[in-house]
Amino acid sequence: MAIIIDETKKVIVQGITGREGQARTKLMVGYGTNVVCGVTPGKAGQDVLGVPVHDSVKDAVGAAGGVDISVVLVPAKFVKGATIEAIEAGVKLALIVPDRVPVWDAMEIAACAKSNDAQFIGPNTLGVLSPDRGVIGMMGGRAESAKAWFKPGAVGVISRSGGMSSSTAYYLGRAGIGISTICHVGGDSVLGLRIPDVALMFEDDPQTEAIVIFGEIGGSMEEDLAELMRAGRVTKPVVAYIGGKAAKEGTRFSHAGAIIERGRGTHAGKVKALTGAGATVVDGFGDLPAATKRVLLKI
Repeated sequence: MAIIIDETKKVIVQGITGREGQARTKLMVGYGTNVVCGVTPGKAGQDVLGVPVHDSVKDAVGAAGGVDISVVLVPAKFVKGATIEAIEAGVKLALIVPDRVPVWDAMEIAACAKSNDAQFIGPNTLGVLSPDRGVIGMMGGRAESAKAWFKPGAVGVISRSGGMSSSTAYYLGRAGIGISTICHVGGDSVLGLRIPDVALMFEDDPQTEAIVIFGEIGGSMEEDLAELMRAGRVTKPVVAYIGGKAAKEGTRFSHAGAIIERGRGTHAGKVKALTGAGATVVDGFGDLPAATKRVLLKI
């Protein structure tokens, strides 16, 4: 089993005829993702890599007989309109890849998703990959590298960093540890699915035996995960690394959402919360594979 994406999910790509849309569609189709349609207004009747293009999400949903996921690959200024269009057409999960999406736009998307019982991942996400099952977004870059780097297994990976999502899974694989699903939640301050939300999905996934987190300073996602662990809602072992140890208050660490403000979201606070809840927290990123191996041996 896998969470979020597998070979059964019907996927559309909004912005499929653009440069990014074509490149990421090539990855997804090449990896085996069930990309059923693309959407670009005014481009109906064309195709990209054999994927038919429609003018609207409504048309794509009708042609496909329903759609599970929309991958949004339009310029940032068009993201709000494209995502809301998908949600209002009945798509229950949108993956928002672009960065520089205005915070107010992300807040409007969140309100629309809530009122339509839908979810979204991102903005500013590399995507989600379940080894040998499917990929949405741009995880792995090319189908060949994605197939070579990520092997199926029992560890779920959640990351706040796009590049470190791939690196975490890659180095776990080098250590002989396979992955159930990799999810990059995104680096912005307003997000859809957050670390605790994805952890709950992994908790319900029979394939996943342990959860590995690449966290960062800023926000409260890691502390919220710790609360779920203390409440017994996440019972599977958690291994975590928190980036940004040396960052000072008011300094952004890589991402818009990774900033310590008014003493909240500190490295020390996150480490304390997670270790207090029973997680294994490593001091160096390179320590993650060995720590994960030790945890798996105890299960």
